[in-house]
Amino acid sequence: MSKSLIALSLIPLGLITGQELKPVALPAPQTSGGKPLMQALKERKSVRDFGPEQLSRQMLSNLLWAAWGINREDGRRTAPSASNREETEVYVVMADGTYLYDAKANELKPVVQTDLRKLAGTQPYPADAPVNLIYVADTAKLGGDDPGRMAMANANAGFIAQNVYLFCASEGLATVVRASVDRAQLGKALNLRPEQRITLAQTVGYAKKPAAESGKSAPPAAKPL
Repeated sequence: MSKSLIALSLIPLGLITGQELKPVALPAPQTSGGKPLMQALKERKSVRDFGPEQLSRQMLSNLLWAAWGINREDGRRTAPSASNREETEVYVVMADGTYLYDAKANELKPVVQTDLRKLAGTQPYPADAPVNLIYVADTAKLGGDDPGRMAMANANAGFIAQNVYLFCASEGLATVVRASVDRAQLGKALNLRPEQRITLAQTVGYAKKPAAESGKSAPPAAKPL
C-alpha cells in the first residue's frame, strides 16, 4: 500500500463537515490479527460513556467488515441470515452525515448530509459518540413483515450486533446495542421506504476516560480532511 493510501486510511470520516457528501472508498479490511476469540468473549461488555476520539477509516472499514462484510468468494457474509435473504442494511451515522455501507463495493454511500446522531437513540450518549450503526431490515427481501418474518429480521440484526461487540472487545473500542430508537422520526430522516424497518441501533467509539486518566495520552488521532 502506498504512503498516500496509508495516510488516507487514518483520516476519520466524522470530521468532513461543511462539504458535500460523496461516496467514500474504504481501505481493504484487515482480516487477520486481533485478540483470541475466548479473550474477546471474556472482555465483551456494554459501554454508555464515550470519549471524543474518532475512528480512522481503517478502523471503520475493519468494524463494518466484522459486522456485515463479505468473508467468502460466493459473497456470503460474516453474520448469518435466514435463508440467506441478507435483508439487513447498515446505516452509518456520524457527525458529517449518514452513509449506507456497501459491502460488495467496500464503500460508504452518502444518504443524508446532516448530523443525525441525536436521532440514533433516545438516550443522550448517541449524540456525542463518533459512530452509530442503524440496522434496517428490508422486508421486501423477507417476503413480508408478519411477526414471524420480523422475528427473523430481529435475530439477524442481533447476530450483526454481536459481531460488533466482539470486534470492539478485540480492538479496544466501546459499544452498546439498543432497541430504544424513535423509529418513525429516524426513518423519516433517513428517507426509508415503507418496507424498510429499523430493528436495532448500536453506538461505537472509544470509552470515555475517568477524570483521573484525562491527562494521559489518548489513542492516536488521525488528521481531519
